[in-house]
Amino acid sequence: MTEKQLVWVGSTLENLREFPAAVRQQAGYQLRRVQLGLMPDDWKTMASVGRGVYEIRIRTKQEHRVFYVARYAEAVYVLHAFEKRTRRTLQADIDLAKHRLANVKAQRTGR
Repeated sequence: MTEKQLVWVGSTLENLREFPAAVRQQAGYQLRRVQLGLMPDDWKTMASVGRGVYEIRIRTKQEHRVFYVARYAEAVYVLHAFEKRTRRTLQADIDLAKHRLANVKAQRTGR
């Protein structure tokens, strides 16, 4: 199995490092699955962010989310990591991930 590299976009890695240890471990395990071409154990599509964007859902006492896009051959781009505090994903989180996805696309095309 070919393993894709992880590319952390913006402050995503720093945000993930602020998660509790058990959540960080679970996020790492799920991202490793994605690197190997597998789907995470608990996920959903995030069409509101963009085509090919998925959300890893980590459920402990709190809810944590990691947005990523893996449709590019060279890497898995991790767009956003945050603690979800409301039932619906905040528009600010969606907008940030959209902005970061646009940056990834621009960087890939050299614009």
